[in-house]
Amino acid sequence: MEKTTAKTIKSIPSLMDLHVHFREPGYCHKETILTGILSARNGGFSAVCTMPNTLPVCDNPDVIKEIIDKAKKYDFEIYPVAAITKNLDSLELVNFKELKAFGAVAFSNDGLPLRDKEVFLNALKQGELIMSHCEDETEEVKEQIELFKEAKKQGFNPKLHFCHISKKQSVELIRNAKKQGLNVTCQSAPHYFTFTIDDIDSTGRFKMNPPLGTAEDKKAIIEGIMDGTIDCIATDHAPHTNEEKLLPYDLSPNGITGLETAFSLTYMTFGLDITIEKLSLAPRRILNIKNNKTINVALDETWIVKGENFKSKCKITPYENMTLKGKVINEQYN
Repeated sequence: MEKTTAKTIKSIPSLMDLHVHFREPGYCHKETILTGILSARNGGFSAVCTMPNTLPVCDNPDVIKEIIDKAKKYDFEIYPVAAITKNLDSLELVNFKELKAFGAVAFSNDGLPLRDKEVFLNALKQGELIMSHCEDETEEVKEQIELFKEAKKQGFNPKLHFCHISKKQSVELIRNAKKQGLNVTCQSAPHYFTFTIDDIDSTGRFKMNPPLGTAEDKKAIIEGIMDGTIDCIATDHAPHTNEEKLLPYDLSPNGITGLETAFSLTYMTFGLDITIEKLSLAPRRILNIKNNKTINVALDETWIVKGENFKSKCKITPYENMTLKGKVINEQYN
């Protein structure tokens, strides 16, 4: 039941992000598990999936255990995504069963595309969730849907989830695959339904991979989210140092801080029901993980984004000075 004071406060299920980079181990000057957790909580998230492009790569039980143990220390749910291939080199598959036994919930070569068709097909044959990082996005989506069909034809039960979909043609390919009855899922991110290539400035604030698309791409992402083609929204939270993100666009690394603005951006664009579905219910449904936590949100509160107030180590954001509506008002979830 809504509680009405000066604000309209509503309790909703806590959020889950299937795609974040907390940088630890190896790149703690950009983010740590602790600062990542603080950023997530500030945005209403009680659970995240961390990507494997750490140093060392999350391709072995020791790294998985380190991540999970640190998350438990802070009473937070982190579900590690392990690499598909050892050291992300696209050559030799990891031991899927072993890493799953230690806590890996999915497998991805995020950070490096896996273009070897034979290796990708063999990964699909493992029967575990493959979270595909595409860079030549539409071409890779097309190739991997065909590989998914081939794995099924050979009698396997593949599971395929496309990360950070950003292009109109990719949405159309996935929509058609679903119409054919293929059990593939995908995610997009708030920056792809908020910005276009025309918003890019001279710094790295707007530099991410895949890059921002056209107005047609943005429209297709919005339509895909609304019609269910895009199953969920993930932030691809990928912080770098402030100095790196303020470099000229061509020199800056790919990445955006997204955890602390995702709820508001999604709520403003799609309303509360779709926000709950795409940021809370669907991510957990994809991984078959239950949720018993809630957060409080002020639906009618407006606020101005100031990166200096972020809990993330990276304070540089393309949303700087934007006025957003809808705010997570408790950093801790219940």
